[in-house]
Amino acid sequence: MAIRIDRVVTRGGDRGQTSLGNGARVEKDDPRIEALGTLDEANAVIGVLRAACPPETHDARFLRRIQSLLFDIGGIVCQPDRGIDAFPAGEEAMDVLETEIERLRAHQPPLRSFVLPGGTPAAAQAHLARTVIRRAERRMISLHRTAPLAPAIPACLNRLSDYFFVLGRHFNADGHDDITWVPGSFSA
Repeated sequence: MAIRIDRVVTRGGDRGQTSLGNGARVEKDDPRIEALGTLDEANAVIGVLRAACPPETHDARFLRRIQSLLFDIGGIVCQPDRGIDAFPAGEEAMDVLETEIERLRAHQPPLRSFVLPGGTPAAAQAHLARTVIRRAERRMISLHRTAPLAPAIPACLNRLSDYFFVLGRHFNADGHDDITWVPGSFSA
């Protein structure tokens, strides 16, 4: 599919509206635009994480695939007339994500506490990506209540947040350098 963008400044959104993929105009705070904006935010956070990875590594290449997946999802969501069967690649995407999650988890010790976001800069970015993906998932669920989406869309986002959790552990020496929650340690 060829994409061509001739103009960036259109002034079309100056009064608080924007266009969907089918040409319909909606308010910029419409639930569909909120969901799309959160996908965009997640993609930007993943881009920052990807920049922290050595180029041409498996992690960097897989993060680029995830960024493309988020664009695929956004392309479906921005067209309200696509229907609930509009994400045929969703099941395959979830299978690939689950395989990658298990590949990473195989090197990680079992969890004995909750993991606090942090550790290495890449681990912290992975945890930030996880939280933004979770928000995107919540926005898709909200949208789904009024405008049904392909069920694989929120499920895929759920899988992505799992991936970013294990990726954060991967960037913390496969969980050996995780920072874990110690209940009551604030007052200690």
